[in-house]
Amino acid sequence: MTRPNLILIVSDDQGPWALGAAGNPEIHTPVLDDLAARGIRLDRFFCTSPVCSPARASLLTGRIPSAHGVHDYLDGAHSGPGSRDHLAGMPTLTDALADAGYRLGLSGKWHLGASDVPRRGFVHWYALDGGGSPYHDAIMHRDGTTTEHVTGYLTDVIADDAIAFLDAEQQQDAPFFLAVNFTAPHKPFAGQHPDRFTEMYRDCAFDSCPQEEPHPWLQTLDGAPIGGEADTREALIGYFAAVTAMDAAIGRVLDRLDAHGIADDTVVVFLSDNGFSCGQHGFWGKGNGTFPMNMYDESVMVPFIVAAPSILPEGEVRDELLSAYDLPATLLELLGLPGEQFEGGPGRSFAATLRGEAPTVERPIVVHSEYGPARMIRTRDRKYVHRHPHGPHELYDLVADPGERVNLVDDPGRAEEVAHLRRMLREWFLRHATVQADGQGLPVYGAGQTRVLDDDPLGAFALPGWDGAR
Repeated sequence: MTRPNLILIVSDDQGPWALGAAGNPEIHTPVLDDLAARGIRLDRFFCTSPVCSPARASLLTGRIPSAHGVHDYLDGAHSGPGSRDHLAGMPTLTDALADAGYRLGLSGKWHLGASDVPRRGFVHWYALDGGGSPYHDAIMHRDGTTTEHVTGYLTDVIADDAIAFLDAEQQQDAPFFLAVNFTAPHKPFAGQHPDRFTEMYRDCAFDSCPQEEPHPWLQTLDGAPIGGEADTREALIGYFAAVTAMDAAIGRVLDRLDAHGIADDTVVVFLSDNGFSCGQHGFWGKGNGTFPMNMYDESVMVPFIVAAPSILPEGEVRDELLSAYDLPATLLELLGLPGEQFEGGPGRSFAATLRGEAPTVERPIVVHSEYGPARMIRTRDRKYVHRHPHGPHELYDLVADPGERVNLVDDPGRAEEVAHLRRMLREWFLRHATVQADGQGLPVYGAGQTRVLDDDPLGAFALPGWDGAR
């Protein structure tokens, strides 16, 4: 039996609103819109943490940050003897695919440590050195043997490499897995992208990104929002242009599937690592765009599209609450492989949901996310955010207040509701966190996870200026 190929495309810092198929009339994403029309778009897909490295670690392991131990974007050495594989010893989606005979390829961002070292099963490895870079000045590691200084437009460089992998794999009999991990639309924004994309937005009103009054928790750097740039309009043009340029690059990758006659034999999944705000709620960025860290839907929800000819229906939009910790088991089931090893934690395959079938196991009706001591539980109509140890906490009625504007946590009439959600949140993390990786006591403030403290009994990480005291 020949199993389907799998292409997993991950964007970087793309808000759930930054997609034409999601209802944004200002942003041009014709390729992704067409992919959604030929597949299924998930309207309520959540990341496990609203920052890149923890979110990406969960996509590969099905574990939450308080189980895999990556709690902030990874800083420090990304390659060489001082770097560290932060997923070492953990079962991953790619390990399962390698064990099933898949040939694995990576083109783009890795950002889980030791970017210069190909992981098990990868026959092709072209990884960005760190977590981000200018779009015309990147360091890439190829196959564990060479390091390249890239000055071409990085989005196209990543797509070109992915296409070369697809071409080479036509000489092989085994199915392939290809991770195409763009850095777009991550900053820098202004002056980074080809003119043909920036000019599309020169006269855009950007009504989809209202520049609201600064959030009271706004983080700034050199006078600008930490996730934005000083010239807000140029940043908006750059962000939108980055998404559209990536969309065009994805189109070239998908066209290659057609050229080789393998489109019908390939499952294509597109999502972002975490969400992003471009002025919504009065800040730029994701979870670390504010301090305390925020858990607004713009930060914790991401776009998600899956197209699988002959496996899944076409043109559907699903609004079930689903999470990145569900993804490894789901993808394996879509490929006809066992995924139970990734269901020992909170993750559950939602392949049956995608197929329109009754799930074989009861699915949770809530999702959770975390960022250090900030934790969220979200039902279809409520969101509760708890910040250890002292708050501030938040409760939102998402029916009456879908924009998360009115914090009801101190409303005496909501006390019982708050207590119930708080108890559910605590019990969930008690079940799924581990002592060695639990993040509730970590002083995360968005400055980067730099190293593991080998002598720390809780296995926490050091942050600049922190002496390890709790």
